[in-house]
Amino acid sequence: MRYEKSDKFTPREKLALRYADAIMYNPAQADDAMWAALRAEFSEPELVELGYWVGFTFGGQRWLKTLGTKQGELEAFLKERRASGK
Repeated sequence: MRYEKSDKFTPREKLALRYADAIMYNPAQADDAMWAALRAEFSEPELVELGYWVGFTFGGQRWLKTLGTKQGELEAFLKERRASGK
């Protein structure tokens, strides 16, 4: 959550993470300045792909949390199902 001050990410990666934060937590963060920076760094197809992937992934995680699942439960279920031939 402290990626802005981290040396592990490039400026482009930090911008993508800010975009992800806006999608997941606060769409108001995606103001004109952010969109200008995003458009200067990413193509429209890249922004669509990144936005879609963040939304898809975050939504899936929220759904699993709503179901009350624990990490690894789905994988174990699918493995058991494949083994039983169902």
